[in-house]
Amino acid sequence: MNEKRLVEKLKRKDKEAFEELYNQYAPKIYVTLKKYVDLSEIEDALQEVFFKIFKGIHTFRGDSKLSTWIYQITINVGKDYIRKKKKNVVENIDLTENYTEGIGIQPEADVNVSNEVLDEMEMDKITKIMEKLSEEDRILIKLRDIDGLSYDEIAEKLNKPLGSVKSRLHYARKKFQKLLKEENLA
Repeated sequence: MNEKRLVEKLKRKDKEAFEELYNQYAPKIYVTLKKYVDLSEIEDALQEVFFKIFKGIHTFRGDSKLSTWIYQITINVGKDYIRKKKKNVVENIDLTENYTEGIGIQPEADVNVSNEVLDEMEMDKITKIMEKLSEEDRILIKLRDIDGLSYDEIAEKLNKPLGSVKSRLHYARKKFQKLLKEENLA
């Protein structure tokens, strides 16, 4: 079934269309979610993605490919799980007030605060380095290396020829690598 017809059937809440959508996209969504979600929660996240697709299909206008729209939903769900995880780390801090033993605020044993702080500082440096790149270079690196879009999806999204996208991304990565080396981060 072609994409346009599939979308039409999905908008009519056709059960077979949703089964086809699930069979076609579940493996891709699963692989993407693995980058964001713990394996223990991945099935819940997968269900959440399909629930959002089901609830939001009527808003899909066809400005992009269905796969791109689904990918964006998947990324958003993944980022939501990361935010929930960070929030839970903060909520799990034991605020005991046993000052006689010098305990004060203690993080959970599985949270290595110094590593998290160092990671955060390094991310700040990387973000500042990214700001030194041109806007086009930043966008290309973000779409490909952070969001994980394919070259074809990037070309479609930016309305640029595929060859130009590959070439520009290659040079953007070289510039970024050079900046990282200058800051001793690579």
